[in-house]
Amino acid sequence: MGALSHIHVLDLSRVLAGPWCSQNLADLGAEVIKVERPGVGDDTRHWGPPFVKDAQGQDTAESTYFVCINRNKRSITVNLSKPEGQEIIRQLVLESDVLIENYKVDDLAKYGLDYASLRQIKPNLIYCSITGFGQTGPYAHRPGYDYIVQGMGGFMSVTGEADGFPGGSPQKAGVAIADLFTGMYASSAILAAVIHRDRTGEGQMIDMALLDTQVAMMANVASAYLSTNEVPRRWGNTSPIVVPYQTFPTSDGWMIVAVGNDSQFRHFVKVGGEDHLADNPRFSENPLRVQHRTELVPLLEAMTRKKTKAQWISLLDEHGVPCGPINNMKEVFANEQVQARKLAISVPHDTAGTMKLVASPIRMSATPTEIRTAPPTLGQHTDEILREYLKLDSSAIEALHKHGVV
Repeated sequence: MGALSHIHVLDLSRVLAGPWCSQNLADLGAEVIKVERPGVGDDTRHWGPPFVKDAQGQDTAESTYFVCINRNKRSITVNLSKPEGQEIIRQLVLESDVLIENYKVDDLAKYGLDYASLRQIKPNLIYCSITGFGQTGPYAHRPGYDYIVQGMGGFMSVTGEADGFPGGSPQKAGVAIADLFTGMYASSAILAAVIHRDRTGEGQMIDMALLDTQVAMMANVASAYLSTNEVPRRWGNTSPIVVPYQTFPTSDGWMIVAVGNDSQFRHFVKVGGEDHLADNPRFSENPLRVQHRTELVPLLEAMTRKKTKAQWISLLDEHGVPCGPINNMKEVFANEQVQARKLAISVPHDTAGTMKLVASPIRMSATPTEIRTAPPTLGQHTDEILREYLKLDSSAIEALHKHGVV
């Protein structure tokens, strides 16, 4: 049994940050009920292409975006605008340890499903609200989007090629890092709240904001600014203090070379057949290489283009020069280390037959994570949950369907 197999989570969140959080808890064993809108469901169900293929290679209705964040959950559809739907949620809350939602500030209050209302019926409830800007402050009622928060939180100001270089401009990350990190922080906060509840019997509200998370994730960059008042700038894939410490083109792709000392630099250029560069008085020591980087880097790029990525990695590894490939996703999942760690898994699915997913990176010896079920189809478990949690019979469930409550 998973470490959280005794925990019940009611998940009213959509899109990425909330579902990422609840999937993390589900992988650790928690029972997660995903609440979705009847007939529509989570927005990400429709974010495609691409969609998961069935055994015949045809698109299913399951978007690859949705399935990456909703495994190990059961889906129930509930119309929150109807009083009967609100009552279903309240009944489910009574059976839950944790509620996760990412509605706009005060939106759930009109349904009596905000923390202040629900704590009246379940004082030990752990209620996690995820928004763009938090429950307080002048931006509290603004909608929050990952892309915007990456910009507002400083990340894009230090990401991308430096001004003056070709293509120099602020860049966002290739994945929604503000959403994903907020989901991970929320997971940690929920686990801490569970421990506190188990010790004291007291529930609490967790107020998670994408902007707060993004600023916190600036780590040493934010610390450097607070300590010096100097505004950090973009350096692209290079280092401001070490050369060469960057990406390099090869004959068939890109690699990273992270030369940490003068000896490693000598090995790097020797492998490339350009020994003379290490003896050049402009490049022999790192401070000099930093000073003359604009002269040195084009020479190194011409050198690295003469061999393939695999040849470079093999030779540099052999000579102790820190390096690594820049893999596309095909190369990632073909990598022997990734395969040895079994990071790609297959699970049975009702419409796709077999669905490929990325495994949880959490490895625990006593209570390992487990992929128990594939991401649910919309409302797949509605009747099952109504019978199990609300003890409703078939006629009562049929009436709820008929009146558009579920």
